[in-house]
Amino acid sequence: MKQDRPFRSAAPRVELISGFSSPLDTAVAAARTCTSSRGVVLPGDVAGDGIADPAGCAEAQRRRNALARDLYKAGHHTTFQHVHFQFALAGVSRHFIWGFLHSHPYYNSEQVSQRYVEVRPGAFLIPDLAGPAQGIYEASVERAMKGYGRLATLLHGPASSHYFKRFPARSRRPATWEKEVRRRAQEVARYVLPVATLSHLCHTISAVTLLRYWRLCESMDTPAEQRLVVGSMMEQVLNLDPAFSEILEDPLPLEETPEHRFFSAGPLGGPEATPGTEVDRHRFRAEFDSLLGDKPSALAGAKAGNETLLAQSAREVLGLPASRLSDSDAIDLVLDPSRNRLLGETLNLTTLSKLTRALFHPSYTFRKRLSHTADSQDQRHRTTPASRPCRSAYLSDDPDYIVPELIRHERAAMEEYRSLMEDAWESIGKLRRLGVPDEMAAYLLPNALALRFMESADLLSLRHKMAMRLCFNAQEEIWRASLAEALAVREVDPRIGRHLLPPCGLRIRAGTRPWCPEGRRYCGVPVWQYDTAQFERVI
Repeated sequence: MKQDRPFRSAAPRVELISGFSSPLDTAVAAARTCTSSRGVVLPGDVAGDGIADPAGCAEAQRRRNALARDLYKAGHHTTFQHVHFQFALAGVSRHFIWGFLHSHPYYNSEQVSQRYVEVRPGAFLIPDLAGPAQGIYEASVERAMKGYGRLATLLHGPASSHYFKRFPARSRRPATWEKEVRRRAQEVARYVLPVATLSHLCHTISAVTLLRYWRLCESMDTPAEQRLVVGSMMEQVLNLDPAFSEILEDPLPLEETPEHRFFSAGPLGGPEATPGTEVDRHRFRAEFDSLLGDKPSALAGAKAGNETLLAQSAREVLGLPASRLSDSDAIDLVLDPSRNRLLGETLNLTTLSKLTRALFHPSYTFRKRLSHTADSQDQRHRTTPASRPCRSAYLSDDPDYIVPELIRHERAAMEEYRSLMEDAWESIGKLRRLGVPDEMAAYLLPNALALRFMESADLLSLRHKMAMRLCFNAQEEIWRASLAEALAVREVDPRIGRHLLPPCGLRIRAGTRPWCPEGRRYCGVPVWQYDTAQFERVI
């Protein structure tokens, strides 16, 4: 799978570090088990491992391949979910990770954090642009990197002040906590880095997800990088098991994807589609922001009668009439940690408990505006999916970005920040006027880029997300959005909303000790003493 590389930076590093040794055999054996009267069919059975005759072995493998193709073509893909692969990825951009690897529910990743690990010079994806465009791109990256360092320095004092205000006892030994303070400043300074910043991660997917990756590896927003990385992933799997090629389709060409056809002004199942103009983008932003207001997230819709649905479904689980269990008592039985002590566990058990599965029925939809960097964390909550935007919709002429709370409190930092945002958009504009494809110019968009989208969640998934992100250790921007969502639910469904709490609030009600499960990472605020509407923070 040799491919052209339209980049000057080093090739991404992809290593298959763990995986099923015989992927196709495993998938086909699982399928044959469905119709087996003699018990579970093993991978060796379909591979012909016990057949001494070479011709017989070859015939067994022919039948295996034929069944695999039939299963794939018919859409019976659950058999391929039994097979998993774990990859070590390095030298891949944050933009690719956000736009492709983490833009769907069926994966698991552990990625290096820009909150805790300082970004080093040279850690950026550099396209091969040639001519003046090359200098413009690389100079913009260098200015952003230097600005990142300056901002971290400018924010150190304010971060220190807010940190020791939260932990007054620690102010007597500031040197001991210097690393923590530096991280708080670094966490905010990263907003100016371009989404071309490189990352490394451990990424685990099933075989069916890898097949989907391969089929759509040339989709927007980063098709060149996607083809390189996914091509390498697939190549290593084929080296492990050449028979896996039996079920491969060719990647769908970029030109045939609906998003690309729209932005190329091609037909989209009807009249000629027309890509948005600069005026359209401004109108869209104005319309969206007028509905959102000054909040990072606002309720856009909720299923009618959420509280009644929850109460009715809880009674159905227990086989009780309304005369025996009122709506309020039924809701508390599911959501109040003092009555449902499973909610005080750090291990999320709600999908396995019969009673808490009643939380699947209520649902909410939020209209959100988050930075690229905050949304990169928000999207990790894979069971609260969103319709995230195409990058091409965001290449406007004027800067459009989120400002972290700590920067708002420091004038010099705000001036530096604004200057860096203007520089990023100016550089992107120069590249586009020189004819650089939007795919490559978009890598200069900063982490601060404002993204606008809708996100929906059933209550079971939302409750868990709130428990994680209302913690004061959560990144400030996603914490702020989660707080807005919890308060919005409380306003429309108060009997549900009052139980959307951070982990310490849940654990104290459940009688679980310690109240804070974070240990040395305790946030410094006795959150359990405050009503959710009283929550405040800067760092």
